[in-house]
Amino acid sequence: MTVVVMAPNWLGDAVMALPALADLRRHFADAQLVVAARRSVAALFPMVPGVDAVVTLPGKGGVAALGTWRDDVAALRDAAGDVAILLPNSLASAVVALQAGIAERWGLATDGRRRLLTRAVPRPRGHRHQAAYYQALTMALGVPAGPQVARVVPPAPRDGLVPDGRYVVLAPGAAYGRAKQWPVAQWTALAAILADEGWQTVLVGSAADRATCDDVQRLVPRAQRGRVRDLTGTTSLADLTALLASADGVVSNDSGAMHLAAATGAPVVAVFGATDETRTAPVRASLEYPEAMVVTTEAWCRPCMLRECPIDHRCMTGITAPRVADAVRTAATRRGDGRQADA
Repeated sequence: MTVVVMAPNWLGDAVMALPALADLRRHFADAQLVVAARRSVAALFPMVPGVDAVVTLPGKGGVAALGTWRDDVAALRDAAGDVAILLPNSLASAVVALQAGIAERWGLATDGRRRLLTRAVPRPRGHRHQAAYYQALTMALGVPAGPQVARVVPPAPRDGLVPDGRYVVLAPGAAYGRAKQWPVAQWTALAAILADEGWQTVLVGSAADRATCDDVQRLVPRAQRGRVRDLTGTTSLADLTALLASADGVVSNDSGAMHLAAATGAPVVAVFGATDETRTAPVRASLEYPEAMVVTTEAWCRPCMLRECPIDHRCMTGITAPRVADAVRTAATRRGDGRQADA
C-alpha cells in the first residue's frame, strides 16, 4: 500500500504539518509513505523521519495551478499511490490527485472539492493551532493523534558553513508582509548588543529578504560589523537547516525559518506582532525540548493578521532589542537540555 501525503505549499505550514505526518506514519506502519510537495518545500521532507520517498510537484500553487496542474499530475502518477491525503485545502490538489489515478482521496471538504474526494471531512471549527488543524483532519480519518512535535534531522553542515564559536542566527524577513517584521533598527541594535557580548550573528533569508538584511548589516556600527555575517539568499534548505540546528540561538519573525529552527531543536526566540502566536507559534522538536520563547507586546489591535500596518506598528515597535537579547541569553542556557535528553 502506498499512502501519498500532499504537503502544504509554505515552509512554515509544511513544518506545522509534521505532527500529522508522524501520526500517519505510525498508523500506516507497513505502508510506503510518500510526500508530494512543491519545489519550495520538497527538500524539507528527506530530513523528516519516516518519509520513504518525496515527489516534487513541478507546477505552481495558487491561481497559477490552473495552468500547470498537468505537470503535477504526471509527477504524481509515477508515485502509484493507493490513497492521497490532501493537507492543502485547495481544489487544485484534489483535481491533481484524481487525474493522477489515485483511487482514494481524503481531505477537508473545502474550496468546492467535496465531490472529488472519496472521504470528505468537514472543516474543523474553533480556535486552534495550525498543527492541531492538520491533526484534526487525520483524526477525523481515524488516525490517532500523537504529541504535537515536529522533528527535522539536519544534515552534517558543509565545510565553512557554521561559524567557529558562539553564534546566533537572525531571520529578519517574513513572506506574508511587513506587518510581521520587527523593525530593521531593532534587528541592528540586537546584532550590536550580541557582538559586544562576543557573539557572532548570521543573517539568513530568501532572495526576497535581501534588502532587509542589507539594511541590517549596513546599519550595524562599524566596530561590531566584523561579527555579522550575511548568508541571505545563498543557502539551500539543507544548508539552512544545518546552520539553524547548530546555532546557540535563533531570532526570527513569524516565518518559515522560525518553524524550521524549532523543528531542529534550536533555541528559538520568536517575535510576534500582527500574527497570532496561539495559532502559529513554533512547534518543538520533541517533548524533551524547551518550547520556543515567544516575545510580544501589549497592543489593542493585535493580532490583526494584516500584511501592512495602517497605523504605527506598535505591536512591533514596542518590542525592544535589549528585551530580545535577554530572551536569547535565556534560550541559549537551555540549548543543551533537550538535546541531551533526546540523545
